[in-house]
Amino acid sequence: MSRQKTYVDQEGRALPYPWTINNMLALVGGSQTIRLKIWSRKPKHAAEKTLRDILSISRDTVYGREHHFDRILSATTAEDLFRLYRLYVPVNNSFETLRPYVERHKQGEEDVLFPGKPDMYATTSGTTSEPKWIPMTHKYLKDVYGKMSHIWTWNFVKHRSRIFGGHIFTTVGKECEGYAPDGTLFGAVSGVLVRDIPRIIKKHYTAPASVMSIPDYSARNYTLMRLALQHRDVTLWATANPSTILELLRVMNENIDEMLYDIEHGTICEDFDIPFAIRDELDHYISPKPERAAELRRIKRETGHLYPRDFWPWLQYLSTWKCGNTKIYMDKYMDQFDWHKTYYQELGYIATECRFGFALDDSNESVLFPQFHYYEFVEESELDSPRKHFRQIYELEQGKRYCAYVTTYSGLFRYNMNDLIEVGGMYYNTPTVHMVSKVNGIVSMTGEKLYEPQFMDAVHQAEAETGIKTKFFVGFADVEESKYHFYYEFEDEKMTQEQAEAFTRVVDEKLQHINLEYESKRQSFRLHDPETHILLSNAYARFKAACLKDGFRDGQFKFNLLMQDEKRRTKFNMLQRWENRLEQWSDNIINRADRIDDRRKQRAKRRDERRIRSRRNTV
Repeated sequence: MSRQKTYVDQEGRALPYPWTINNMLALVGGSQTIRLKIWSRKPKHAAEKTLRDILSISRDTVYGREHHFDRILSATTAEDLFRLYRLYVPVNNSFETLRPYVERHKQGEEDVLFPGKPDMYATTSGTTSEPKWIPMTHKYLKDVYGKMSHIWTWNFVKHRSRIFGGHIFTTVGKECEGYAPDGTLFGAVSGVLVRDIPRIIKKHYTAPASVMSIPDYSARNYTLMRLALQHRDVTLWATANPSTILELLRVMNENIDEMLYDIEHGTICEDFDIPFAIRDELDHYISPKPERAAELRRIKRETGHLYPRDFWPWLQYLSTWKCGNTKIYMDKYMDQFDWHKTYYQELGYIATECRFGFALDDSNESVLFPQFHYYEFVEESELDSPRKHFRQIYELEQGKRYCAYVTTYSGLFRYNMNDLIEVGGMYYNTPTVHMVSKVNGIVSMTGEKLYEPQFMDAVHQAEAETGIKTKFFVGFADVEESKYHFYYEFEDEKMTQEQAEAFTRVVDEKLQHINLEYESKRQSFRLHDPETHILLSNAYARFKAACLKDGFRDGQFKFNLLMQDEKRRTKFNMLQRWENRLEQWSDNIINRADRIDDRRKQRAKRRDERRIRSRRNTV
């Protein structure tokens, strides 16, 4: 790839070389990368060392005493250590088993899961109405998150040496969302890390962290995109969710006239609900830029659109999730970037609970960090087995799929990540992995075990066969009626219900071809015909906005395209086109009337039976 394409724009202007930042990152990130390579050459030794270290730190805690950490640490070999750990420490299949210990920490008690108290809590949605409060210790934030971040940012420089010569556009979580009963902060780890990054890098950010505190989702996205668009030299765009990129580009295109006016005059549209304190802070980030506004108007006039490849000619790097179900979102903007210039990298296997691994090249495979986490894995074929065989990191086989478990320096012990991962190639002697789906992305009502990737594949095959294109789709299992509900947002907004149902029939045929168990259950009528629903335009964006309003964070918004979840299905029912909703309401009213009539008949029948019995008794 030539430097001319990468570092010089159409007018011949060169992107500055950031000597100071690169030298700093070479020192801190380069040294950590060397350590990663060393530990990756001997993953068994790294696993033993990491587990011993975690257990030694927590041996005198409540959890450590209850689960005999002293006895486990008496093991003289790695094999005995792993065996005793499995013997004495149960698998925590859900956060609920750890919640009582976390609650004690939240009330101010020390030495429960780990010595002392956490520095903060990272919150995310849980399996109950209560969110998960993931504790983050000082050691984990400094020695795991911090050092992995050094490797990550140094990796940027290795692929694009002038990446920090321009502006950085990223979306992170809200740094502070509140405080636990004992006063400990809870919020997004990404927000805290951005808060604490060196000023020499922070000054390159297009927006202050406070923008993520704007309550109104539309106003937040408008502000983020307006602040980024004013800069011609954006070189890095990093956000976990590809759907966020789609949403930001949509907001830009729908409000382009207001945005260009704001860039020209150094303002932020008053139509958007932005708190006054944040508006005051944003005054330091904006100034009139009539030349930039004129350039953007010219691009739009000449090309008929505004694509990132046109308005950010020096964009060096795009980093998002690319695995699992996120691919359906990224496919929708791939033609808007110049991939000869822009390096597109998978973000990596990252969750609120831990940074499981990072992608360090363009293979989409996440490099694991055996010196920072202790990993265990259960093969996909054993997920339903009562006697699971837990494999070590060095026992994984390429091409096979596993459910991942992790033990961390922040009090997660044998924690089920509930993710199905697939093993790729090797990073030295340590296997790499990529995300396939959530384990709960596998739905089985009658034993069909329908996988989310299978559903996605069936829809894409149906699109290729019929020529009908979708913007978004999602499927729900209905146990009561033993059938699936398929919801689509079509590119053609005039799609009729009959056409949509014909599309579903093709999807159903493809699913039967892909999944033999699904075919068997459909042919035996144990699974009934899937039901078709047409969604309003921008249905996913509307759904996501509602979820963010309910407390979800954008960076942790992970959404299955196939699930069994009545609450979420109810939300999508409200996002159907009006004629579908009216038909559904009509059906509900009829069904309700039928049920009432049935109950009346049953009551009348019971009354008649009581009268007959009464007469017999009298006789």
